Amino acid sequence: MSLRPPFQEARIPVPNPVLSTAADDARDRLVVAGLNLFSQQGFANTSTRELAEAAKVNISAISYYFGDKAGLYRAVFLEPLDSTQDDVDRYSAPSLPLAQALEGFFSCFLEPLKQGDRARLSIKLRFREMLEPTGLWEEEMRLGIKPMHDAMVELLCRQFQLEHADAEVHRLAVCLAGLGVHMHVGRDCTDVVAPGLNDDLEAVDLWSQCLVRCGLAMVQAEKSRRQLLALPPNGPLGANAS
Repeated sequence: MSLRPPFQEARIPVPNPVLSTAADDARDRLVVAGLNLFSQQGFANTSTRELAEAAKVNISAISYYFGDKAGLYRAVFLEPLDSTQDDVDRYSAPSLPLAQALEGFFSCFLEPLKQGDRARLSIKLRFREMLEPTGLWEEEMRLGIKPMHDAMVELLCRQFQLEHADAEVHRLAVCLAGLGVHMHVGRDCTDVVAPGLNDDLEAVDLWSQCLVRCGLAMVQAEKSRRQLLALPPNGPLGANAS
C-alpha cells in the first residue's frame, strides 16, 4: 500500500494563534492518541474514529488541526525528540576524546528511555515505520539518520587518520549505531532473558557505560587490524627480521 503522494503532500492547517487552553489540550490529546495507536497498530490499521475516541474529541478535530489522518501521522512522526543537529553536536567536535564522543553518541539512543512513555513510543513508531513504510521513513533516513551516520564516519576517520572513509569505516559506524538501536528493539527480549537489567532509571546509565566500553573495544579492534595490515609481510623489520 503506497501512501507517498498524498502522505507527503498532506497539508496541515495552521489554526488561529489565539486558541483557548481547551483547544490546545485537544490538539495535544490527538497527538498523544496518535502516538499510542500508530505505534501499536500502524497507520493503515488505525481509524480516525479510534483516534478521536482515544483523544476524547470530535472526529472533525483531526481535520481542523491536521488536515486528515495522514497529516496527524506526519505531525506525530516528525515531532523530534531532539533535532538532528543537537544529536550530532554531542559527539562530532574534533576536540572530544573518543570515550566522551561515544558517550555523547550513545546518549542519542538512550536518553529517550529516561523520558517516559511518550519518548519510548516515538522510537517504537519509527521501528514500525521501517516495517510498514508510508514514505516518511525515507525522509527520516535522509534528514535524520544519514547526518548522524556521516558524523560518526568522520569521527572514525580521525581515529584511524584517514582522509576518506572506506567500507570498513562505514561498517563500523553501522555496528556502533546497532548497539544503540538494540536497546530499543531488543528491550522486551532483554527483560525475558536477563530480568532486572531495565528496572530503573539508573539502569540506563549502566547501559550507557557498557555501550561506551563496547564501542571503545570495537574501535580499538579495528585500529589494531589496520595496524597489522600495514606491517611488512615478514614482520616489522621486513625481510631482514630475525
